[in-house]
Amino acid sequence: MKSLSFARIVKPALLIYLLIIILLSAIQVRGHTPAPPQQEPIVLVGGTIHPVNSEPIPNGMVLFENGVITAVGTDLEIPENARVVNISGKHVYPGLIHGRNTMGLSEIGRIAETTDMREKGNINPNVRARVAFHPASEHIPVAAVNGITTVVSTPMGGIISGKADAMITDGWTWEQMTLEPSIGMVIEWPSMREKEARDKALNELYEAFDKAKRYKIAREAMHNNQAPHHPMDVRWEAMIPVLKREMPVFLVANELRQIQAALDWAEKENLKMVLVGARDGAYLAEQIASRGIPVMVAPVIGGPSLQWEGYDQAYSLPAALHKAGVRFCIGGDAGAASAYRLPHHAASAVAFGLPEEVALKAITINAAEILGLDHRVGSIEPGKDATFIITDGTPLELWTDISQVYIQGREIDMTDKHRRLFERYREKHRQAQME
Repeated sequence: MKSLSFARIVKPALLIYLLIIILLSAIQVRGHTPAPPQQEPIVLVGGTIHPVNSEPIPNGMVLFENGVITAVGTDLEIPENARVVNISGKHVYPGLIHGRNTMGLSEIGRIAETTDMREKGNINPNVRARVAFHPASEHIPVAAVNGITTVVSTPMGGIISGKADAMITDGWTWEQMTLEPSIGMVIEWPSMREKEARDKALNELYEAFDKAKRYKIAREAMHNNQAPHHPMDVRWEAMIPVLKREMPVFLVANELRQIQAALDWAEKENLKMVLVGARDGAYLAEQIASRGIPVMVAPVIGGPSLQWEGYDQAYSLPAALHKAGVRFCIGGDAGAASAYRLPHHAASAVAFGLPEEVALKAITINAAEILGLDHRVGSIEPGKDATFIITDGTPLELWTDISQVYIQGREIDMTDKHRRLFERYREKHRQAQME
């Protein structure tokens, strides 16, 4: 019998997959390299420090060691073994936080093998975004060098999409890059436009929660020797922290009727809730504020959804929520390739009435508080991670240059695909001028 060639044995799809892996690996070697852990105490001196939860500190100092901020002020005692970094004329801001994105879960939209953000079926509470997170994604360094130091990697699709995880934007493995696991259960509220499809989806959601409650009761009874053995089910086990209000639900709803129905259902189920999206939130701002529901506006940059709305409907939403007293943060685009635009979304809100200091907090400390990350990131103060950015101006200005990013004290590589391409074609132009 003639021996079969490798190409005949291996399926074409697998060959394509292997080629993609080789290509991505080659790109990664030429590009961004994760930084090593902080090796020595470092103190930044001479710049303006913007803690965001307190007043700016001109000619300030930030001391950090082993990845943690140890002191902030103007006249700090510098350890003998510390490395002093002069940042005179520069500004230090907390790293920016993107609250909802497919970072690490999607790479090339047209190649299914590089995308892992949706599972089969509508009820997948056991899904964990972090275990599918691809640390060598080209999108990660693009976000990092643009000041996005924390991104909530979010599964999508179905009704209960799974658990979102807070990831840092530098590291070798998903384990190393996980800042906080399972910070929220993602639920996508069904469209209210088609009654039959809506009722079918809602029945699936109600049935899932009913099964999770019954499972919780049965397992607790078993552990208390009040019932026989009840087998573990990973789906309903994942729902127990939600039922106990230990984990919030990130309830995605945009249209007016969606938001109303989602708010009522979450209140009935006694869930800890964060409203995500909230495109029509301005019409319900007072109701949202009265219920104390935090909101993640995502995105801000976008056109009106209804013909009779003004062109600025999306842009003015953060200002409307702020005026009504709603606690909110600003997310950006859901796509990983556009994560770097997060400060542009906040800046657009400023152009339509949101105070600048509020916009900055919406992508730093307010985002951290709403996402349950404020013990680690979101502001510059002792005890928190040494995660911040050094700039020549406010991050909300398009022309602001970010000269260096620190993540947990690590001085990250400021190389990314965008910068490599810029240098490549600048050299092309320079060579053309020499001809």
